[in-house]
Amino acid sequence: MSSQPIENHFEEYDDPMQYDKENQQHTADIPFLKKWAAKTSGPIIDLACGTGRATIPLANEGHQLIGVDVHKGMLEAAKKKASPLHVSIEWVEQDCSNLRLNVKSRMIYSVGNSFQHFLTNEAQDKLLLSVNKHLHIGGIFIFGTRFPNAEELLQPETEEYWKTYTDSDTKQQVDVYTISSYDQLKQLQHYMTIRKYISADGKIANEKKTTITLRYVFPKEMERLLFANGFEIVDVFKDWTETPLTNDSVEMIYVCRKGSDLPLR
Repeated sequence: MSSQPIENHFEEYDDPMQYDKENQQHTADIPFLKKWAAKTSGPIIDLACGTGRATIPLANEGHQLIGVDVHKGMLEAAKKKASPLHVSIEWVEQDCSNLRLNVKSRMIYSVGNSFQHFLTNEAQDKLLLSVNKHLHIGGIFIFGTRFPNAEELLQPETEEYWKTYTDSDTKQQVDVYTISSYDQLKQLQHYMTIRKYISADGKIANEKKTTITLRYVFPKEMERLLFANGFEIVDVFKDWTETPLTNDSVEMIYVCRKGSDLPLR
């Protein structure tokens, strides 16, 4: 999850167990990260690592991982999951836009669309500068973010059905709805997620609402942003299977290389 100060728009991450139940099935990025990790040596840094969804599988491959997140609860959940596996992971509670790790890496990544939690130009610059400082020259930075297509941004500002899943603990059906509104001036999408817990008789037994705010970046804007912070784009894909970016994309997956050390700002 994100590594800016936690405010109301980070309610999605206040319940790590719920987060895992709803996101543990997302594994498409893992083979991609493993492929790049196999090409590198030394510590690998997972920024906004959350509960370790991507950190732990790479550590299971024998790599040394540093998982960084600002959310203490998510890190505690990650530690609990990793503890019985005896893998090499250092968990660090820090702001990803102001890293102080005393180590440089040849590979840093941030997945789960965490890049979208850096909501201003200044926050994005601070994140990328922080990444640059912790990479060796020639090091790789991999991250994903949602593609700002019309369907994604121009959703109706009414309650819309999203998905249904079964809670793995209670076996209760959970119907998930969203309400969204897009601020075009700030390029921010404000989401409310509504989870309706369905009882055995088909009635709504409970309802939980959380909010989140996401920043969208357009491809040409991203090119300028990365270049200004010392990165060259090696590849950009629409998914983790390395399909070229198209107008109907849902995601943008960036593989970037650090060109040189930036002067101190």
